[in-house]
Amino acid sequence: MTMRNIQVNLENGLEARPVALLVQEASKYESKIYIQSGDKRVNAKSIMGMMSLGLDNGEALTVSAEGADEQAAVKGIELFLSGRSA
Repeated sequence: MTMRNIQVNLENGLEARPVALLVQEASKYESKIYIQSGDKRVNAKSIMGMMSLGLDNGEALTVSAEGADEQAAVKGIELFLSGRSA
């Protein structure tokens, strides 16, 4: 399992469109990917789960992935949430 703490760096946080794009990014990978904020942990490939987090710009979260491409998955999510990839 690969885990990384990440700070959201998206101007408007994770509103509907960025959440949809994040779910698309997560869905590119074979691995199981989870995002945890506080005591809430959701599947990064679930749009409803991701919307339920209601993450804002500057918030810290933990991304974890388990599977064949877990390192690439965590890196891809990190790039997206840091605003370096769309």
